[in-house]
Amino acid sequence: MSHAPHKLDPAPEVPLDFPREWVEFTDPDNDEHVIAADMTWLLSRWTCVFGTPACQGIIAERPDDGCCSHGAFLSDDDDRKKLAKAVKHLTPADWQFMDKGLGKKGYLEEDEIDDEPALRTRRYKGACIFLNRPGFPAGSGCALHTMALREGREPLETKPDVCWQLPIRRTFEWVELPDGEQKLYVSIGEYDRRGWGPGGHDLHWWCTSAPSAHQAAEPVYVSYRPELTELMGPAGYERLARLCEERLAAGPSVPAPHPADRPLLPIVDVGTSSASAPDRRDRSDDPGR
Repeated sequence: MSHAPHKLDPAPEVPLDFPREWVEFTDPDNDEHVIAADMTWLLSRWTCVFGTPACQGIIAERPDDGCCSHGAFLSDDDDRKKLAKAVKHLTPADWQFMDKGLGKKGYLEEDEIDDEPALRTRRYKGACIFLNRPGFPAGSGCALHTMALREGREPLETKPDVCWQLPIRRTFEWVELPDGEQKLYVSIGEYDRRGWGPGGHDLHWWCTSAPSAHQAAEPVYVSYRPELTELMGPAGYERLARLCEERLAAGPSVPAPHPADRPLLPIVDVGTSSASAPDRRDRSDDPGR
């Protein structure tokens, strides 16, 4: 039976404000759209460290929850339908709290965002009901993530949108150019503390600015190819990947590297959490959330 690993004493998070390098290009699928990509983030060596000693959790008293303490708000009705479909594939071996989630109270609860009604995954015993806790035979981690790996699928096919998109942040803004033409700017960047709004500053710990989470063998644009492809489209991702490769080939360093990329830190053993099973496919740097 697995147990929660002893947590590392974390290095201080880097400041939110530092120089970043961006690249803009026309969306290959729509010439009215411009994709603005944060190269500093996408070329960084961030990786998910859930289930390892490096993950401190967003609540001080619950480090083993990772970023799953508050449950996940669903983005829209399609997100709700996708989740309902995924739940039908779960088994008791995947989901520790299956009897509770399929019981009278269900796996969703009503809440609100900006004074508007919203649904989120129900919190049970202090965290998301889909979060398997340390000691569960299949290991700790998201039951939906575990099931996706078992079925040979990408976790983005089974998890709520906010869960699989983190820590990538996509925003949209219509911009009027000097000649009066309008373009939709689609920004792809780091979901840092500010991405959560004012409450993001109250999180106990956040991985994107933590040096202990910046030790991956591959840059984010490679390790998060499935997610970026879903967010940008295949043609948009391929254009981004080429630009990233060209940028890396241009020199040994990036003009605006992510300050959390510190090569002298020791590599952390990812342990035996369920979501650290090899791949997503073969993405061993991603233990999952």
